[in-house]
Amino acid sequence: MQDPFDILVNGIVYSVFPEEDNVYTIFKAGVEFGKIEKDTENIWLKLNSETEMPMFDNDPETNQIGQAITNYVPEEEDEDEEFE
Repeated sequence: MQDPFDILVNGIVYSVFPEEDNVYTIFKAGVEFGKIEKDTENIWLKLNSETEMPMFDNDPETNQIGQAITNYVPEEEDEDEEFE
């Protein structure tokens, strides 16, 4: 599973915690924003906090977070730490 990572969207830091396939728990500036799920290539849906069912409203913030997740490239680990 992918490790948690941070993304920057419109000057706000979001912490991303990957869960199952295409579902992520998001924290906005340290406060839980909620879970989001990838629907299509360009559409991301926020999940209802109680039922975890997708909410089909067009939320630009959720789509921007999702696009930043899609564009995220993990930092490469130091190869100096190899064991011989």
